[in-house]
Amino acid sequence: MNIFRSLIGKVWQDPNAAEVVKISSGQLFLVRPGNIRTSRECIYNECMATIRRLPGIEHNFQLVITKVLEDGDQDLLEDEDETDEEKVFLIGDELEFRSGVTDGEPNFIWRDLQGDVDELFEFVATGTNDPTRAFFETCMYRAMYERKYKQNADSIPDSALEEFIWHPPAAPSAKPRRKVSKKVESSPEAPIVIQDDDSKESSSQSQDKQVDEAAFFANKQILLEEEAELYLWDLDLNEFVNQGIVIARFSQEMNSNFVFYLTASNNKGTLLCHLISSDMNEKFSSKMNSLTWNHLGDDKMSQSSWLLRFRTNEEYEHAKNIFSQCLWQSLHQVPWNKAKPEEQKYVQSAYDEDVIMKDVEDEEEDEEEIAHDLDPEEEPSDEEEEDEEDEDTPNPLTGDRNSQLTVGYKGDRSYVVRGNNIGVFNTSKDHSVKYYATISNIATPKGKGFKPKNASQLHSNSVMLHDQDTKMILQNPTDPNSLYSMDIERGKVVEEWKVHDDITVDHIAPDNKFAPTTREQTLVGISHNSLFRIDPRVAGNKMVDSQYKQYVSKNKFSGVATTATGRLAVASEKGDIRLFDSIGKNAKTALPPLGDPILGIDVTANGRYIVATTETYLIFIDTLIGEGRYAGQLGFDRSFPATSKPQPIRLKLLPQHVAYMGNKISFTPAKFNQIEGRDENAIVTSTGQFVIAWDLAKVKKGKYDQYEIKKYEDHVVQDNFKFGDDKEIIVALSNNVLAINKKNLRKPTRHSLAPIRESTGGHSSIVNAPY
Repeated sequence: MNIFRSLIGKVWQDPNAAEVVKISSGQLFLVRPGNIRTSRECIYNECMATIRRLPGIEHNFQLVITKVLEDGDQDLLEDEDETDEEKVFLIGDELEFRSGVTDGEPNFIWRDLQGDVDELFEFVATGTNDPTRAFFETCMYRAMYERKYKQNADSIPDSALEEFIWHPPAAPSAKPRRKVSKKVESSPEAPIVIQDDDSKESSSQSQDKQVDEAAFFANKQILLEEEAELYLWDLDLNEFVNQGIVIARFSQEMNSNFVFYLTASNNKGTLLCHLISSDMNEKFSSKMNSLTWNHLGDDKMSQSSWLLRFRTNEEYEHAKNIFSQCLWQSLHQVPWNKAKPEEQKYVQSAYDEDVIMKDVEDEEEDEEEIAHDLDPEEEPSDEEEEDEEDEDTPNPLTGDRNSQLTVGYKGDRSYVVRGNNIGVFNTSKDHSVKYYATISNIATPKGKGFKPKNASQLHSNSVMLHDQDTKMILQNPTDPNSLYSMDIERGKVVEEWKVHDDITVDHIAPDNKFAPTTREQTLVGISHNSLFRIDPRVAGNKMVDSQYKQYVSKNKFSGVATTATGRLAVASEKGDIRLFDSIGKNAKTALPPLGDPILGIDVTANGRYIVATTETYLIFIDTLIGEGRYAGQLGFDRSFPATSKPQPIRLKLLPQHVAYMGNKISFTPAKFNQIEGRDENAIVTSTGQFVIAWDLAKVKKGKYDQYEIKKYEDHVVQDNFKFGDDKEIIVALSNNVLAINKKNLRKPTRHSLAPIRESTGGHSSIVNAPY
């Protein structure tokens, strides 16, 4: 390194020299060691690498990889919504920077701190000689030194830089799987917590910790105990920070059935103790052998994001299976062995990854932006700022808050329920939402006022457009056996339809997906345990007796959706889904529950795909039968073979994104976009202040984490695509109604999810508050 000292001095000591060193020719790759399909992805085919001073912050430097644009590329960039010409990395020893050789060319490798913990960037310095490579490498180590010690590196010996030279971690010594008794005894001869000799804690404090942890595990059955690496997502550093090696345990409360805990301990005590529940928003990664999850703070608002990385694939698979069993039992309140083998297989398949749907076309890959690339420097575009102007649309309705949204099928109308009034809004030619009229004081034909069921109570709409948008069907919470037909033009309820004396109408759906665009008069209804057709033209009660299916058990049906041909998908609070080819017959397919209640359900027009909504995740299902006698048909028409149920895909938000959002996830019923005669291509939902959309083509390819998001200042009540459109989304906030173009949703970043936080000075307070 000594041969470069005079050269380094010339550039290092010049504060006006923004760039310290540059390699002008190379290629950038993203390396995923555990992913066989895309283990080495080219990000920039031509680029340059620069070490640059961080403006305004002394002793801090950036590694900057800049894409080299070919002639004509600049013109093309002007037409793109987003560009990605540069990647910037703060230089520090956490990058684990190292050099090597690829196909005879020198390379530089460092960790992707915004990606999974084993993902790496590799810059291949094509055509670069050894002295240039060594000079660049030396400059990297000096930048690391200055950032760590906050002092100039000019006068230090070369040996001071050796601590920053990366060395591969020693392979973990093989040790047999720990044999764990079913119950941990709290004996003083074998304390759970072992204090280091150099611990600064007093012996009395140490003993208290041992007693606390021993008391906790005294009445626990330990189901899993493995050594693992623990990471905590740091909101300020914008990365997972290693907390060291821990003993991870899944345990069950002995005197309170179906209560399970995840704990992590080291030789100083327990770092965390989290109740296993759906609120954890857990995510398993087979390529990393990791489990990531959220923990909701005592304030029920703040969220932290944690990651356990297991040593081997065997230990990871064991942890995944045990966790899925714990969560299933806590939700069902029955032992795992009570589930049938095919049900167990179905539930555990929901935790598998890298699933690609059958017959997905091998389209040319779009240039993807990694969904978990939380770029702290990203700012909203001008287009996004312009979109915010739509939020100033005045809302003439006062008093109650908006409770539900229904998007019309013609005339660009949208209807928003607010107490016992309904606001009518138009989407104008400039794609903004304008107030049109108010339907006031909703009342029965006998003049008794009522407020339609609140969507938050019902989990789906209690109002439905009907008969080419000339009528709106309303549900009255004080009269669950009837429906009310409102003439939209007159703004008045004109008919009461008594469905049945003893059977309630809990949810309704059109006869088929596009029936509201036609003169079709019948519709579909469900109670907690029955499915039936409603025909307002028949005399007396409006239920069609010949099209009625009732179950003896308490099924707790919670939602119904229809395809373009009238086939039906029915969901329940138990979490199961039934597929019918028609009303009045038994279900052709019954999909077992994952455990969480389903709050809403939708289906594509052709019946191929279903999206069901739970509070913390969406369930995406391909109904195509892949093998057996009826291969190629759908689960609406034939039963799946017992050994070949479809795989439920859980669409979830990444735990580190949830940590920034700062609130508990509570999804509104997800919807596919609707374009008659064309396949659906998007899913939209919301939670809290956020509108969220998945691209259906990406989901089919197994890219479940690549969603887009938009934050509002107010709570999002409901959202849905404008009919016949795959871009414009109508959004009802608590006190406003607006439209947004889907292209204005953005990948999740720290800027798009939450305001920039001031540094809290670390995360020790989180680590030291495990309970």
